[in-house]
Amino acid sequence: TAIMMVDPEGALVSIDPTMPTNSPKVIYFCLFAPTEKEDMFQNVLSQVAEQFSRAFRINELKTEVTNRLAMLEKRVELEGLKVVEIEKCKNDLKKLRDEMTSRVGNCPCKYNFSDDGKKLNPRRDVPSYPKYTLSQETIEALKKPTFDVWHWEHNEMLSCLEYMYHDLGLVKEFNMNPITLKRWLLGIQENYRSNPFHNFRHCFCVSQMMYGMINLCNLPEKMTLTDMGILMTAAVCHDLDHPGYNNTYQINARTELAVRYNDISPLENHHCAVAFQILSLPECNIFANVELEAYKQIRQAIITLILATDMARHGEILDSFKHKVDSFDFTNEEHVTCLKMVLIKCCDISNEVRPTEVAEPWVDCLLEEYFMQSDREKTEGLPVAPFMDRDKVTKPTAQIGFIKFVLIPMFETVLKLFPQIEEIMVQPLRDSRDHYEELKQIDDAMTEKKKTENMSLGGKKK
Repeated sequence: TAIMMVDPEGALVSIDPTMPTNSPKVIYFCLFAPTEKEDMFQNVLSQVAEQFSRAFRINELKTEVTNRLAMLEKRVELEGLKVVEIEKCKNDLKKLRDEMTSRVGNCPCKYNFSDDGKKLNPRRDVPSYPKYTLSQETIEALKKPTFDVWHWEHNEMLSCLEYMYHDLGLVKEFNMNPITLKRWLLGIQENYRSNPFHNFRHCFCVSQMMYGMINLCNLPEKMTLTDMGILMTAAVCHDLDHPGYNNTYQINARTELAVRYNDISPLENHHCAVAFQILSLPECNIFANVELEAYKQIRQAIITLILATDMARHGEILDSFKHKVDSFDFTNEEHVTCLKMVLIKCCDISNEVRPTEVAEPWVDCLLEEYFMQSDREKTEGLPVAPFMDRDKVTKPTAQIGFIKFVLIPMFETVLKLFPQIEEIMVQPLRDSRDHYEELKQIDDAMTEKKKTENMSLGGKKK
């Protein structure tokens, strides 16, 4: 290495005995100048250092890649385990579903885990139920609330319903294909269940009463044919696929219907849905030739009427009608809609309007369905309504309150608008109330007699 000396101004100072002596003011600086070999060595060292640096970075990359690969391998392993777990869960769920299905059976009110639920099968064949020629006597009887619905087989009831649509001019008004009407009626019948009360005969009963009220109240003179079609179709469809357990059970048991419809009229919403599922089949669509906007209005009106049959809304609907009836206006759409809601309600619970020999079997059917529900509620630990409990209710106690506080007030309100129903509809309700009150007095007397006899026997034993 070469050593050089410079003064403060950077001038080279010759190193020999004659060089000036330095002082604090004149300071010499020593510089070390590398030789050419040292320069080469320094360059080599720099290159080696750079190579080492690159090598270390590669290792870092390798480490990072290795770590990532390890993570991916672990994830693949976990995903593989998940797939195994999923398959295991699927098998467990299948076993659970099979077990639940075997326990619940075909109960329509519980969640249905089976895949082969009831489906609406299109009917593309020409309906095969025989065409009955209705006698003039039957035609006249159909128009009256006294009609005996117990004397007719299903095929005969289908023919009667078909006749009503023709007689009211609905087939012509909606340009219905008569074969489509037959298919639709068959589809309706097939989607009513074999419950003790809420079955196809009840559907026919309500529809026949609607047909009777349309004639008795001369509704075609006051309302449109579209209104007649809405009233009749809502009556026919109003309890479609009823499971035989009421809304209270659906909500308390948290059934599929209650969950689907958020506890808001689950059954009535279901009836509407099934009705329009049937109408969605081209071969069953009796409104296929109706313009789209008109169909939308018909659909909404039918839904409104079916939802009105929820007895939880009874007070609300009747109060609304009471406020309108004294100044009722048949040109007011709101008034007419309210009337239609009340009419379908009247028809839905009108059995006591009929003669006792026709009405009383319906009470037995209804109580049988009530008892089925209350027995199930007891088994499942759910609340039981007293009027449905076989240990607490009798036929007279079941009917007296219903007739006095529900039926008579509603029909007497309708009477203000249609005085002609008093003799044939309202008076039979009063007679029915008196009949059941007499039965209750007899039951009470017999109960008191048994109580006295038991007390007497107890005294003798002492």
